[in-house]
Amino acid sequence: MKKLTIFVFASLVGISCSTAQNNGAAKADGNSQPRVTIFGDSYSTFEGYIPSTHEPWYAPEGSQFCKAPNNDVTRVEQTWWWQVIDRIGGKLEVNNSWSGSTVGYYGYQNENYDYRSFNTRVAYLGEPDIILCCCGTNDSWTGEKCGEYKYANWTENDMWYFRPAMARLVSTIRTNYPTAELYIIVNSELKPEHTETMHTVARHYGVTSIQLHDIDKQQGHPSQKGMKAIADQVVSALK
Repeated sequence: MKKLTIFVFASLVGISCSTAQNNGAAKADGNSQPRVTIFGDSYSTFEGYIPSTHEPWYAPEGSQFCKAPNNDVTRVEQTWWWQVIDRIGGKLEVNNSWSGSTVGYYGYQNENYDYRSFNTRVAYLGEPDIILCCCGTNDSWTGEKCGEYKYANWTENDMWYFRPAMARLVSTIRTNYPTAELYIIVNSELKPEHTETMHTVARHYGVTSIQLHDIDKQQGHPSQKGMKAIADQVVSALK
């Protein structure tokens, strides 16, 4: 019986080691698909691919939910994030994007956007290997003040200012998803202080920030041409 037990144990160890080696080989060969979470605002939405409680900007042509009637992006395959995931051989984990959402709480017409802010939604990103966070656009457009840089002990009042809100967001992502690669995507044509804030906060936490440039837009939102340009720039940064 003792010999049998030893034999079974040795067999199980052998199977376990073989499985681990096979899994490692699969990763080394690039056969495993990275799980990619998209965390964004209107630029990253598409009807049917975001939570039903969130508002899309992009939708199929003729959809009652489409807010971009004069924009030529009408298929999900045309979105920047779909192109990125397809080109890196990944798979979509979660798309938690909401049109009009802000990092801080300051919304349009001085409204309180805490319910749709990135800091409120950060807990719902799945189990990603890569997080592509495209944020800050609405904070710039609403006129949200930047305030002072603050990297700890945030209060709810701090969330009305872009710099502490951005810092808490990146800190929370790093804490909640420690094994995920985080990329902060910075839109073109934002106010200089908001652009500078995003790069500064990213550097503080050792996170890669991707500065977009030359993005063709219709109604302030990427067109098909703009979506491809975003995808090209993000894929280049990922490589």
